[in-house]
Amino acid sequence: MDRQPDTVHDLKTSIAPMLSVRKGAKAVDFYKLAFGAGELFKIEDPSGAVVARMSVAGAEFWVADESPEHLNFSPETLGGGSVRMVMIVNDPDAAFDRAVSAGATVVVPVANQYGWRLGRVVDPFGHHWEIGKPLTDRG
Repeated sequence: MDRQPDTVHDLKTSIAPMLSVRKGAKAVDFYKLAFGAGELFKIEDPSGAVVARMSVAGAEFWVADESPEHLNFSPETLGGGSVRMVMIVNDPDAAFDRAVSAGATVVVPVANQYGWRLGRVVDPFGHHWEIGKPLTDRG
């Protein structure tokens, strides 16, 4: 039986993290400034809670205010997170410096390690971001 393509059901599979935060609107602004993220979609309820779909050069992630009633907690509430974002960029040093200038805190400075040019920051909302790129033979 031939099946006709259905754009709704034939979407390419992708996985994008949804970051639970406190102060979602401020988080959206931070990610724009720190990573040059674009806002693809955003809803805000009357209480000010936000859900936003963001993109950094085509790499998507979501940001949403934590909702304990749905068991979605921010790293601030939990006292830390269980996931680190890995952002692969052409210029890790520049991307790292931009994030720090926007308010991220240095966890590990950018250096050549494990075959990568890599550093780690924690954003003001408790999420850890490893920013880097694989090294070539020419380093």
